[in-house]
Amino acid sequence: MANILYGVNGEGAGHSSRSKEVITHLIERGHRVHVASFDRGLKNLAPFFEVTEVYGLRFAYVNNRVRYGKTLAKNLVTAPKAAKSLRKLADLADELQIEMGFTDFEPLSCHLGRRRRLPVISIDNQHCLTNAEVSYPRRYRKEAAAAKLVTRLMTPHADAYLATSFFDAPVRKANTWLVPPIVRREVLGVRSSAEEHILVYVTSPSPQLVKVLRGVRARFFCYGFDRSGSEGNLLFKKPSLEGFLTDLVVVPGDHRQLGIFAGERGAASGEAVPGVPGGAAVRADLQRVLSAEVWLWRLLGGADTRVCGVVFI
Repeated sequence: MANILYGVNGEGAGHSSRSKEVITHLIERGHRVHVASFDRGLKNLAPFFEVTEVYGLRFAYVNNRVRYGKTLAKNLVTAPKAAKSLRKLADLADELQIEMGFTDFEPLSCHLGRRRRLPVISIDNQHCLTNAEVSYPRRYRKEAAAAKLVTRLMTPHADAYLATSFFDAPVRKANTWLVPPIVRREVLGVRSSAEEHILVYVTSPSPQLVKVLRGVRARFFCYGFDRSGSEGNLLFKKPSLEGFLTDLVVVPGDHRQLGIFAGERGAASGEAVPGVPGGAAVRADLQRVLSAEVWLWRLLGGADTRVCGVVFI
């Protein structure tokens, strides 16, 4: 069995949630896995696995939208920390006799694997944008180009790319496979709650979005705004995988409510604006988003439960 270094991007909870299932599977198959992560990824994975904290590339956000110029400047200033973390991982790889690498949008583990000519496998959803044929509204071409550039730079030249996707699409690269979403075991066993609300999740606080939600006649449960407490029709909550999952599933209701708020602009235009990565509104059209929501709705119980509202990414 192999000694594996598994790098996990720590921004948000999506990468660590997906990686937890993959790492658990690898360990159950007899592999030894050591994790490298930061921020939320470190917090979410440290209770279950051996985790080393590393420097993490940070995106700069304004109203939950990535600003690539500020992101570049921010990370250039902290480049020495990245070099220090890379040396730490190199020493760890020697100590643990690492034989291969996995990466979920984490660049240092990928870079180390390529430098040492080890096989590297990438598992994330971002490479669906670069390695498959996906459509997006024409007005997001600039954002798409920026998102594609960042995605290519994060984990380049992996030996294989497993891109999770809710929909089928032709792949553009021979070393790429589109696979179904990797669902946490806790999700499969979740029970519905008795509340009616719309769930909102952002990667970074968005005052502009708060203003919009206050003007909507609905109850919103909000994650990612760096605050807690109730303000009118908004209930702000601190990060919690368990609490988020509980709030995601509610009792039966009108399934047509799903996808009404695909985004601040998409709700009015009929176009989907999910984020790739971290808020760039470029991944798919509304039909694909609705297909994803229908898939989740059926997965979580069909007529007995429903996924309520929107997740802003």
